[in-house]
Amino acid sequence: MSTKARPILDLFEDPNHAKDYAKGPASFVPGFEALHKMASVLIREFSAPSPSVFVHGAGGGLEIEALARENPDWSFLGVDPALPMLNAAKARLSDFGDRIEYHHGVSENAPSGPFDAATSFLTLHFLDVEARRSAVSAIVERLKPGAPFITVHCSFPQSADQREIWLTRHREYVISSGVDPEVAEAARKANSENLEVFDPEMDEKILQDAGLSEVTQFYSAFTWRGWFGRA
Repeated sequence: MSTKARPILDLFEDPNHAKDYAKGPASFVPGFEALHKMASVLIREFSAPSPSVFVHGAGGGLEIEALARENPDWSFLGVDPALPMLNAAKARLSDFGDRIEYHHGVSENAPSGPFDAATSFLTLHFLDVEARRSAVSAIVERLKPGAPFITVHCSFPQSADQREIWLTRHREYVISSGVDPEVAEAARKANSENLEVFDPEMDEKILQDAGLSEVTQFYSAFTWRGWFGRA
């Protein structure tokens, strides 16, 4: 993990924050619900029927819930190092029974699979370059050959002028989504100071260096980018 991201990561160890986490992403990530539908399309395209899906950063349970409801024959492993977040996922996903297993930890010590697909939503921007490469490599090692990996995280131009322009645009989007302006500005400041954000070109190279082939960007929205690649 990144020491830079520690202030935000510490929040995930707070049970009260974990309980309320699910309220946030839809206001802060443009097209959040559509991302899950796009992930379903990509997994169905590149994996076997009834796939097993490795979900990196599964705390809160939002992506597993969306994917499980749309795809009743899929199974999942939810991986998260923050126990309160994982417990929040378990509570949210109680209706899905034995379709979901959980691992409290990181991808490097998760079950070996092999899995038919993997996702990592709103997670990799907490990891510095080496930790990110290690996490993605560990996920790739747990996938069947050719299986898809789908990731969405903060990634936007990092030159001094462009960085502030895109952070401000994102803040204005969040305000237009109904978030209090002071909260939106606090989030902009926290993201600026605490996340490990890189240029999209560097992000793509990290994914390739971690062992993914055919890395392709499928999503771009203000400060967010999404890619898929194959193991």
